[in-house]
Amino acid sequence: MARPRNFDEYSVLDAVADAFWMHGYDGTSTRDLVQCTGLTQPSLYNAFGDKRALFLRALDHYLENTLRERIQRLESSMMPSRAITAFFREIVERSVSDEHRRGCMLVNAALGASPEDEEFRGLIAEEVSLMRAFFERCMKAGLKSGDIERVMPAEAAATSLLAVLLGVRVLARVDPKPALLTGAVAPTLAMLKLPPLSG
Repeated sequence: MARPRNFDEYSVLDAVADAFWMHGYDGTSTRDLVQCTGLTQPSLYNAFGDKRALFLRALDHYLENTLRERIQRLESSMMPSRAITAFFREIVERSVSDEHRRGCMLVNAALGASPEDEEFRGLIAEEVSLMRAFFERCMKAGLKSGDIERVMPAEAAATSLLAVLLGVRVLARVDPKPALLTGAVAPTLAMLKLPPLSG
């Protein structure tokens, strides 16, 4: 009979995600994971699998509580145009307030992914596609309702917004100044006739 776990899985995944987010996959050792969770290596690996499996669980946990939560909340509570702008506003605010300059765990993982690891790159691509799909849904809904003025097809606008988002997330790692990040976003919002970040 399996022994019950004597730890809170959510808290452990929080700690593990923070470690990987701060140091990256290669830069996070088993010792780091043991230290940040207070669990032994056998306990960690018995519960979650090896380091790779633990990273994937931690990434999923991070995305569920950041990206996916934000998309669901904004899309269900705002007009499409304002949901897009609010998405970027929250990204900029989080980036500026992060004293460790961690950027986005997903984008960091994408930049560090090995070209040989097709399975891992595929998982990252799926998550990145969620962001583009959010932008496309908002653009299509806004164009249909008249909330958004047609400047270009929704698909092209979504791709442009995704490219800006990924660029902002990289900038947030190296120089998260408010003026720089807002300046990177503002022209695309204006071009698509979406509400400004300051609105």
